Amino acid sequence: MSEKSEKSDLKDVTDPAADSESKSKTETGIPEIPEINETAGTTEGVEILTGDPKIALIKLSIPLIAAMMLMSVYNLIDAVWVAGLGSDALAAVGFTVPLIIMVLGLGTGIGAGVNSLLSRLIGAGERVRADNAAMHSFILTAAVAVLITVPGLMFLKPILLALGAGSTIDLAFTYAQILFTGTVMFLFTEIGYAVFRSEGNMKRPMYAMAASAVLNIILDPIFIYVLDWKIAGAAWASIISVATVSCVMLYWFCVRKDSYFRFSWSCYRFEGKIIKDMLVVGIPASLEYFLIAIAVIVINLLLVDVASEDAVAVYTSAWTVVMVALVPLVSIATAAISVYGANFGAGKYDNLRITLLYGVGMGIVISAVIGAFTYVFAPNIAYLFTYTEGGAHLIGDFVFFMQIMCLYYPFSALGLMANSLFQGIGKGGTSLCISICREVVFVAIFAFLLGKFMGLGQYGVWWGCVLGYIIGDSVAFVWSYLYVRFKIRETLRRDEVGAAV
Repeated sequence: MSEKSEKSDLKDVTDPAADSESKSKTETGIPEIPEINETAGTTEGVEILTGDPKIALIKLSIPLIAAMMLMSVYNLIDAVWVAGLGSDALAAVGFTVPLIIMVLGLGTGIGAGVNSLLSRLIGAGERVRADNAAMHSFILTAAVAVLITVPGLMFLKPILLALGAGSTIDLAFTYAQILFTGTVMFLFTEIGYAVFRSEGNMKRPMYAMAASAVLNIILDPIFIYVLDWKIAGAAWASIISVATVSCVMLYWFCVRKDSYFRFSWSCYRFEGKIIKDMLVVGIPASLEYFLIAIAVIVINLLLVDVASEDAVAVYTSAWTVVMVALVPLVSIATAAISVYGANFGAGKYDNLRITLLYGVGMGIVISAVIGAFTYVFAPNIAYLFTYTEGGAHLIGDFVFFMQIMCLYYPFSALGLMANSLFQGIGKGGTSLCISICREVVFVAIFAFLLGKFMGLGQYGVWWGCVLGYIIGDSVAFVWSYLYVRFKIRETLRRDEVGAAV
């Protein structure tokens, strides 16, 4: 798409200098809602979002890091409790991971689209349309939840068998069936987090995530061991936790009403372009998570082929540790979506470059420290997953996988910040292309070449993952940096032409 047409497509949501007619009517010709928010003209979060990008990135990242770290620690503890049930239970959870990634990825992807659009509307000063878009986001969520839950429950067992569950199918089906009943709540909370992030309010998501994690940590041992619900107990703990958080978020939006946005049917007028603008980012972002899930499926099947189901247990469980290690970087990149969006909406393209480089710098330093810590204490961490008699034989492979993954940590900052840049400015297709290159072209192919073709077994598969991620994220960063430089030079040329005229 040409830059001219791109600018035209984004005019309604990013151009603060739109003519007076566009101020009074939406693109569909329906007059905009005349009411204004009961809150003040701005909020503390919005002021941070539209200020210095470095300060904004730091202030928005810190509460998100705290919340996501607690959530990841919960996932780690959850895996430890499940490990006590034996290697079959670990493998069963591992086979359901791709489905969980797809569902949560759908919520996170749509959330990225919501976050991007609302941030750009805030940056462009289009407050009334922002209210309308916020209402659209939850209506879209409800529709998607229905479309996912019904067929998901109907075809769950065949899907799990196709994913390679095999001898662990009963355990995997029990776990996944319970989680699928909570699809609407998982999606709702993800969109709620995105709405708060779009206005620079990271405290509310932090409180909600923290409450969910703490409640889950408390319920896990009770349901799994005290009530003897085993693997079903882990799933029910997750459902009850997310249901509680959903109720809290409904209270914030519908009763307390102190958000930048106003959630009321009086603010809602259906506008197809709002849905389109959300999905332009949301669908590619969701597909990125689907690609990750497909990559996990491929790696799982490859590991079963070249090794055994024990290799799947090691890979999926040790990957939980990797996710905890990457939380600070994921948090920085997630916060950056709002910063990118607001500055892109305001036409401040140099701030895109500042945010990109500053975020990458922060990520590399943090990940290097975390990588060194993980490498040194890998044996201690591995013991948490292999403390039972049935899992003790896995400890060596756990240590090996975690230590080689440490080499990838600093490079992850490059890819995460690149993806969030393109999501933030509304170019979801570009972000998807980056993910395809990383997950399919590099990770899957290298894993196959080293593990199967060269006969290195599970160790070759794991080394292939490391090399694929390093190369893929490096390519992503170069792509994003060149795009930002292009936008800055384009702006300078336009200013020079304007000055000459």
